[in-house]
Amino acid sequence: MASYFSIITNIVSFLTIIALCNVNQTLARHKNPNSSSSLFVFGLTHSSSSLPIPKSSRYLTKPSQPLDMMESLREVTDGYLISLNIGTPPQVIQVYMDTGSDLTWAPCGNLSFDCIDCDDYRNNKLMLVFSPSYSSSLVRDTCGSSFCFNIHSSDNHFDPCTMAGCSLSTLLKSTCFRPCPSFSYMYGGGGVVTGTLARDTLKIHGISNNSEVRDIARFCFGCIRTTYREPIGIAGFGRGALSLPYQLGFLQKGFSHCFLAFKYANNPNISSPLVLGDVAISSEDNLQFTPMLKSPILYPNYYYIGLEAITVGNYTTANEAPLNLKEFDSQGNGGMIIDSGTTYTHLPDPFYSQLLSTLGSMIPHPRATEFEMKTGFDLCYKVPCPNNTFRNDVFPPITFHFLNNVSLVLPQETCFYAMAAPSNSTGVKCLLFQIMNDGDYGPAGVFGSFQQQNVEVVYDLEKERIGFRPMDCASAAASQGLHKN
Repeated sequence: MASYFSIITNIVSFLTIIALCNVNQTLARHKNPNSSSSLFVFGLTHSSSSLPIPKSSRYLTKPSQPLDMMESLREVTDGYLISLNIGTPPQVIQVYMDTGSDLTWAPCGNLSFDCIDCDDYRNNKLMLVFSPSYSSSLVRDTCGSSFCFNIHSSDNHFDPCTMAGCSLSTLLKSTCFRPCPSFSYMYGGGGVVTGTLARDTLKIHGISNNSEVRDIARFCFGCIRTTYREPIGIAGFGRGALSLPYQLGFLQKGFSHCFLAFKYANNPNISSPLVLGDVAISSEDNLQFTPMLKSPILYPNYYYIGLEAITVGNYTTANEAPLNLKEFDSQGNGGMIIDSGTTYTHLPDPFYSQLLSTLGSMIPHPRATEFEMKTGFDLCYKVPCPNNTFRNDVFPPITFHFLNNVSLVLPQETCFYAMAAPSNSTGVKCLLFQIMNDGDYGPAGVFGSFQQQNVEVVYDLEKERIGFRPMDCASAAASQGLHKN
């Protein structure tokens, strides 16, 4: 009983913090380098996060000028992590790579960091915490900075300094340099983080020579002291001024990633390539590009694309997508976002139910309803497994058709995935799509990270388009030197 009241007390205290802070709400986680091009390579690892809503940007700080860079790599279980080297001396922090949000943040304080309702992560080695007192270069961001204005999402750029206690005369003269007030950042999946904006040195390594180190001075990130259901930090790769690509100067260029198949999760000898810079968008061989859509009102920092149809099997069985998956209404609702921070693809009803019906009519295997109830997935099947080995040809192919005549056949292992090891020559696989709740407000659908595996995805921000190319991402990783012997 005492532990129960302790949990309630912690949650009440945390909600009180949120009430006192400004809430920034969010919806909700390969090529050969050329030394003469602007390039930045990170190593990705599997993980997961909620779907955040990035905010629009004003009063922007001029970004850094990008150079060819590479980071060390590490593989974990679910989702995608990158390693950030922050501080003087540098501290290595593992954070989620999330194209659906802008803010980059790290848990701060060895003893003071508190994650409420994170019992499943207490012994997780990924819960690395940044120690501000150990960094000689760390400073609090000021209330007058563009990043402070952005995180507080105010219509008045005087608001953050007013919250910090600056007088009107200093506001008018821009002479108040008080620290940026604390903030809270809320995720649609229920997660919340609270903390302060900090500036510190971000170290990244050269591609051609790993001993070459470049320092990104005064990199802005959230130093987070308390979270609710968010135990590990996030690197925001959205289109706003707080994002990592913007601060490194890549928001007018682009980046690409090639997510490994899930079978490589927990393999410490291989990582998934993420490239930022000119090389990421320089090759168009076998790439199909669909235009980025711009929401006229809501959430301009998402990467929107338009879905026209989904076909199952041959192209005679087509499910035409509703208008809200390829255009916006007068309030800015609609469109499909591509998001590395959302694990599974989400589709709105009744389109989602129509797809399930089409699949059900074409798959001859018996349903595994007990697994549907256990996992929450809507279509699970008992499939034959000769010699207790799963085959990859037991389901019809699923093809996504995006605007500009782009057709992407999804790898079967990213659509139907094994829920357990086969037994008695039978196994169970479930469809890894889910229904989009509240699809009438904000984005109508999400193209999730699981369905992006073994596909090179190119974010050409200069030409405002997204490219797709089926690829063996493990081979791509080997060509990048991302295999360890």
